[in-house]
Amino acid sequence: MAKASVLNQTEVRVAALSDEEVLALCHWDMEVEQNEELDDLLADQREGMLNESGRQRLNELMQLYRRGMVRRAEALSIAVERGLVPPLS
Repeated sequence: MAKASVLNQTEVRVAALSDEEVLALCHWDMEVEQNEELDDLLADQREGMLNESGRQRLNELMQLYRRGMVRRAEALSIAVERGLVPPLS
């Protein structure tokens, strides 16, 4: 399952995902283009060059990133519970 489609299942609890979907979500990362855009916007913000539309886009990307990281952490916890991956030490 593609990275975006697993993340877009926000209405579906991570625990309800199949083993394959949980494992895919454990490895979720932002798309390269989104990550590069986020880096650029953060640099603009540091330099005080971020306009209103840039602030909005930065907020959108940060929400996507946070949601992805929370779901990734949930998926890792579920994967450990299901014995799909060893616990982190």
